Amino acid sequence: MNFRNTASCLLASCFLCVVISLVLTTAEAQTVRVDVTPEHVANSFRPTEALGAGVDRIPLKATDKIFTEPVLKQILSAGWQTITYRQNTELYVEAWHWNPKGTWSEPGNKGYFVGDSTPTEFIRHSFGYPLPHAGFSHPDGTSYSRLTDGDLNTYWKSNPYLTKAYTGEEDTLHPQWVVVDMQGVQDINAIRINWADPYAKRYLVQYWTGTDPIEEAAKGSWVTFPGGEINTGKGGNATLQLSQTPLPARFVRIWMTESSGTCDTHGSADRRNCLGYGIRELFLGTTTPDGRLHDVLRHTADRGQTTTICSSVDPWHEVSLVNEHGDQVGFDLFFTSGITRGLPTMIPVAMLYDTPENAVAEITYLEKRGYPISYVEMGEEPDGKHTLPEDYAALYLQWATALHRVDPKLKLGGPIFEGVNKDIEVWPDARGRTSWMGRFFDYLKAHNRISDLSFVSFEHYPFTACKMHWSDLYDEASLVTNILQVWRDDGLPPGVPMFITESNIAAGSDESFVDIFAALWWSDYVGAFLQAGGNAVYYFHYIPLGLSQGCEGTSPGTFSMFTTDANYQILQPTSQYFSSQMINLEWVQPGNGQHRMFPVTSDIRDAAGHILVTAYALHRPDGQWSLMLVNKDQENAHPVRIEFQDTSNRVSRFAGPVNMVTFGSEQYQWHSNVKGGMADPDGPAARSVMTADVATTFTLPKASVTVLKGQLAANPSSVAGAK
Repeated sequence: MNFRNTASCLLASCFLCVVISLVLTTAEAQTVRVDVTPEHVANSFRPTEALGAGVDRIPLKATDKIFTEPVLKQILSAGWQTITYRQNTELYVEAWHWNPKGTWSEPGNKGYFVGDSTPTEFIRHSFGYPLPHAGFSHPDGTSYSRLTDGDLNTYWKSNPYLTKAYTGEEDTLHPQWVVVDMQGVQDINAIRINWADPYAKRYLVQYWTGTDPIEEAAKGSWVTFPGGEINTGKGGNATLQLSQTPLPARFVRIWMTESSGTCDTHGSADRRNCLGYGIRELFLGTTTPDGRLHDVLRHTADRGQTTTICSSVDPWHEVSLVNEHGDQVGFDLFFTSGITRGLPTMIPVAMLYDTPENAVAEITYLEKRGYPISYVEMGEEPDGKHTLPEDYAALYLQWATALHRVDPKLKLGGPIFEGVNKDIEVWPDARGRTSWMGRFFDYLKAHNRISDLSFVSFEHYPFTACKMHWSDLYDEASLVTNILQVWRDDGLPPGVPMFITESNIAAGSDESFVDIFAALWWSDYVGAFLQAGGNAVYYFHYIPLGLSQGCEGTSPGTFSMFTTDANYQILQPTSQYFSSQMINLEWVQPGNGQHRMFPVTSDIRDAAGHILVTAYALHRPDGQWSLMLVNKDQENAHPVRIEFQDTSNRVSRFAGPVNMVTFGSEQYQWHSNVKGGMADPDGPAARSVMTADVATTFTLPKASVTVLKGQLAANPSSVAGAK
């Protein structure tokens, strides 16, 4: 600022002078710096392995309309590479018949199912089968618990694969449990357990001292009722006087550690029918002096029942129960349709509600067909099913043993957590440890089997639909970076890669999924994940399924890159499609070439200190430097200087032709209504070529993603900060 301007400011207003000075100082300081020191490479990756998308269960009527060449061509034009096949049946507490053909363990098409491993008929569709011995009141789908369904002919039964016969460990190391959530505090001093076979000979009845043992497992403790310790259980219809006077409780747990070994209603021909624990119905309340129990639970064969949660479920089922509404796309259709691009694919095996024999048959089938497998995910979201880490790990090792007998080269991993932003905590073990992941790692290490973990996978849904603000964009880079560090702090073995195998803004959609917010979030999220050392990220959901009515029907959105009509035909791309292209076709060089990623800092902040412009730098196989910049300021453009600097303070800048591609609020605007909405304008990205020199600044439009690509030249001064 020259003297004349300063004097004018003083004469007009000292306050105005300060404001102008601050603005000019801020403008002069707007710099993005890339640390190009070779030893400081933050990550390296190949797009064909690191940038993928997920295909999940879809409506049966959609399969034949979506898996067609015209639709798939539009999907593939987004540029995502490798594929992960998502398993939805375990979220529904269903057994997955990946092959509709197979054998049952009992006559009459019932028992434990194993798919046919011999390729014969073309598998176009596959389905889930609800488990009749479920203990969850509110899983995904329409299932419900048999513990409070009011029917004494039905029963919950735990998973036999968590007993000594299969784990090789004492059952006390894998206690099975059920929790009753009465949704509010009740006065309790008695319980009636109508046991099925096998019943618990040794068990505890406990109440929770904290707020919520499921959501806040480390903030409270389970306390055994004075009369709640049973060491010689006889089964049958057992009524226990838990205390002389009623105690206030919302959550009650039955913790089972020794089984009778008696066989359930399916008979003794299969030993699995005689392992674990079974309960027909639960009753809780108070007793009066005449010995009568006054039950406070609601017993009904639907989701209006009193809520129960269980440790595991026996995968026994029968053919009469099948969910044909949702289609786990048949493996043959999936692999031959072209959606995989011919690249190795991550596939799942069912584990929480299945058998190792069925998993072995699945892998055998795929390998006989010659379908390339990159990785195998074991089970699905055990944290969402409240599986304790030792139980998941015990199943993991059984399945790993069986699968590696088929193919020792298989790369197995998990645990496929739900989208989380912090460490997952569970009830403390005997050593006081509450970290789910830490205890999982420790179990594998204690059994000398950590080598069976080839990768760690989890999901990322950082925000809550209908409760988001624009300012949430400021948090994404730190959220995804933090969760990677959490797994490292939990004991992730060195060299084990981390994959986010399913991700989007939130677990439920709203308008943020289709407006420009989504484009900025995706670009920032993918860049931050790779910058922090993540190894592969998968877009979800690859398949276009139209708009859903979020926020109680007032804010339509979609997980997809396209809107569709009622016949699943694509109408127009969403902002997520354009950001996908910015990542896959502009920022990276498409193909399997090695990309090196370098650390970047930005001093472009708002008054509250939020970083408004984040940037992610690549040195591509074609020799170009590529910088993806996300301007999260929805009101203002930002001119920025780009500096490439090493530890010797040598500075380079873009020089010569620089390709600039921008997608933002000027290229795309979503117009919503309660019936749906549309984008106008709806792209494309803006393109230009600049001739850069050491004085060039690049203007980033408001609410935009910009990719700059070009070559570097050293600054004549060669020293950072020189004028």
